[in-house]
Amino acid sequence: MGPRINEKIFAKTVQVISNDGQNLGTMGISDALNAAYDLGLDLVEINASATPVLVKIMDYGKYKYEQKKRASEARKKQKSIEIKEVWVKPFIEENDLNIKLKKVFEFLEEGNKVKIAVMTHGNKKVLARGRDVIPQLFAHIVELIGEHGTLESKSKPDERTKSIIIAPTK
Repeated sequence: MGPRINEKIFAKTVQVISNDGQNLGTMGISDALNAAYDLGLDLVEINASATPVLVKIMDYGKYKYEQKKRASEARKKQKSIEIKEVWVKPFIEENDLNIKLKKVFEFLEEGNKVKIAVMTHGNKKVLARGRDVIPQLFAHIVELIGEHGTLESKSKPDERTKSIIIAPTK
């Protein structure tokens, strides 16, 4: 819901601003409406809480169009950051890890965050070799990524899927 315009303004007296920004003073609502109609424009309520109510004489259709255009430009300029996901196994070979890291570097260069997750469920070897396998793997991955990205967060120890999130460096 936008501002009130023309006959939908309920105040009896209003402070009127002209379409070129001049203060026309305080006048009755009927006089303000007549002034706006004489110019072929609308009377738009700017500040309803002011005493007297502040109104402006303007082309409301043009104003709405410009607001919509400004909002569209703002949406175009904003960049959405996605979180891309790469899965690795706890006992991944160095060559396989390098191939996965190439993809990670591509995602980071695009400006996206990367979640590197380790598949552990159902793998009894991880439990047999000790629980420090995954933290060592993550430390090695962070070391290989180096200046391409920074470690943003780690998964909690009680989570089933262990993961880290790497953010691109600016």
